[in-house]
Amino acid sequence: MDQEIEKRNKQSSREKEESEQEKFVYDGSLDYKGKVPVRASTGVWIASLFVLTIEFSERVSFFGIAANLISYLTKVMREDLKTAAKNVNYWTGTTTLMPLIGGFLADAYTGRFPMVLFSSLVYLMGLSLLTMSQYIPSLKPCNAKTCLQPRKLHQVVFFLSLYCISFGTGGYKPCLESFGADQFDEDHIEERKKKMSFFNWWNFALCFALLLGATVIVYVQDFVSWGAACLILTILMALCIIAFYVGKQFYRYRRPQGNTLKPILQVLVAAIRKRKLSCPSNSDLLYEVPKSDNSQGRLLSNTSNLRFLDKAAIIENTQIDQKKNPWRLTTVTRVEETKLILNIIPIWLTSLTTGICVAQGSTLFVKQAASMNLKFSDSFTIPPASVSSAEAIGTIIFVPIYDKIIVPTMRKITGNERGISILRRISIGLTFSVIVMIVAALVEAKRLRMHEQEMLRTGETGEKTMKLMSVFWLVPQCFLLGFGDAFSLVGLQEYFYDQVPDSMRSLGMALYLSVIGVGSFLSSFLIIIVDHVTEKNGKSWFGKDINSSRLDKFYWMLAIINALNLCAYIYIAKRYTYKSVKRTGNEMNDCERDGVEMMT
Repeated sequence: MDQEIEKRNKQSSREKEESEQEKFVYDGSLDYKGKVPVRASTGVWIASLFVLTIEFSERVSFFGIAANLISYLTKVMREDLKTAAKNVNYWTGTTTLMPLIGGFLADAYTGRFPMVLFSSLVYLMGLSLLTMSQYIPSLKPCNAKTCLQPRKLHQVVFFLSLYCISFGTGGYKPCLESFGADQFDEDHIEERKKKMSFFNWWNFALCFALLLGATVIVYVQDFVSWGAACLILTILMALCIIAFYVGKQFYRYRRPQGNTLKPILQVLVAAIRKRKLSCPSNSDLLYEVPKSDNSQGRLLSNTSNLRFLDKAAIIENTQIDQKKNPWRLTTVTRVEETKLILNIIPIWLTSLTTGICVAQGSTLFVKQAASMNLKFSDSFTIPPASVSSAEAIGTIIFVPIYDKIIVPTMRKITGNERGISILRRISIGLTFSVIVMIVAALVEAKRLRMHEQEMLRTGETGEKTMKLMSVFWLVPQCFLLGFGDAFSLVGLQEYFYDQVPDSMRSLGMALYLSVIGVGSFLSSFLIIIVDHVTEKNGKSWFGKDINSSRLDKFYWMLAIINALNLCAYIYIAKRYTYKSVKRTGNEMNDCERDGVEMMT
């Protein structure tokens, strides 16, 4: 009888706990009043829609400027192809590297919501300055319709506004995506599945922004004026900042965790100090805080890789009754977080070729388009920068197919909650990168042959020859680039959010952006090296204009680099161990859901 009563009491207590878990969100987040969030009225898709709105406006602005920037630099600023391509890559690289600083500051000190608001205002200031450079007479490029040489003051203000936008993106971009993902509770099964879809639909929205920026905004720039386009972007950003602030009551917030790099340094120091000790065979003997102590957040399970670092969690005899010194004794969770950061480095390095391929889409692909037949009909001409819209359309088509068809099907086949593991998804994207460069090389070789034949027929040279090849020949490589992005870029977003320590998620998104940023710098570096080497051997692959260049050879080189990189990535990914979170009840941890290895 007593056992029956005790059983009923336990069942009643369990039901009460489950009811409490269902009503409130106990994942360390807070509502706008600083209280535990109510699950029904905060977070999930209602909050994410506000986040997506302001991200959409920022991406329309960025893509609207980036897609046509090389045309502005060559036509208005009068820069040659090499200089313009390098300047675009420098700006894109800076824009995507600045988030490393903003992400660290948000995680450690400010929190994500305040950082997004501050950075949005800085971004708006950059757009306003860009608009002023097109309307204020003394700041305009020149007084004539076509500038032979733009004013120095305009050049200064123009680049100042661009790098002001870069500075704003530094705090805005890493925090906004991680803030959106924070709206889903990972310890709630349904919300965790929705979070996996969040990254797909996030990229879907970004591609709509790219499509709008590369078509409507670019069309206004080419056929109305850059000033009108900048004014539209400024007004759109201002309205979306207001909408984002209005939605603050629906958000779930997380407190900043202090210096997130310090615990990693403590683990390294403690492990070095105990380097002569032997790791126990039973990981339960290593030091960890009780599960009831929430000060450290989610606890991680011990993994078998990088065993040397486990020594930082060995309890020495002198530490049993003494106050624990974090520079000599750290928890298993801190050790595992350090392992996560070290494991990320080779994945990050082998992902950089993705950034190099993305850089071609906004630079050399655009110049290719400008040298081709852009007529859609007798009355409508396609802006060269709009060729990147094909990339966005490719991703827009593929993301819903992936999320609604491929993922549910693969879940049934593999038993993996994600359908396809994160690293396998990235590997498919890297394979697409190889194919994209091969197709781009073949198309460019054909374009050059047609141009040479036209030169022989007419006796004309350079830009004067008739543009015979249609711009639609570039659509396949842009479509393939979009399909690849649906795997590689979305996979990298999910990877750098999921596989970093919970306290470093803004910095994790900054690491994802740095893949594109460093890739842009590497693209510029490759152009410089290739130009220097090929010029010594006769004729440079990068001439004064697109028709005197040999971009087909450059693309073949990128295809080979991507193929070699893919082999290195697969080798590393096979030995990768996913984050292993200790969960309550019978839930599987992250490691069990994804599999310890990727390609088994």
